[in-house]
Amino acid sequence: EVQLVESGGGLVQPGGSLRLSCAASGFAFSSWPMAWVRQAPGKGLEWVSSITSSGAHTYYADSVKGRFTISRDNAKTTLYLELSSLKTEDTAMYYCARTTTTQFTRIITSGPLDSDFDDRGQGTQVTVSS
Repeated sequence: EVQLVESGGGLVQPGGSLRLSCAASGFAFSSWPMAWVRQAPGKGLEWVSSITSSGAHTYYADSVKGRFTISRDNAKTTLYLELSSLKTEDTAMYYCARTTTTQFTRIITSGPLDSDFDDRGQGTQVTVSS
């Protein structure tokens, strides 16, 4: 059974930082590209970042580029997202998602479909507020 368990969210002031983790199990983690997506209250899913299976290449939405860093530890089957210089508009539920190579290619070339993130965890809440 595929399991993705996010953690590390919380309440942080504007300008602050957080580190999210996603513990993966039930599949060959090192063979799968992975992604982080988020959903703000009343809004749809928003792609945040993707990483290749090896971790060699990373991609970001313009809204987070330069502030967020995606990484992975294949030995620990864990995906990470470092969030810094947080803004109130970063408030959302953050999910990690397993993506096929086809989905990964679509995400970084023509933009994602919501269905690309169907294999995702239960999420971790990030609230940015003073």
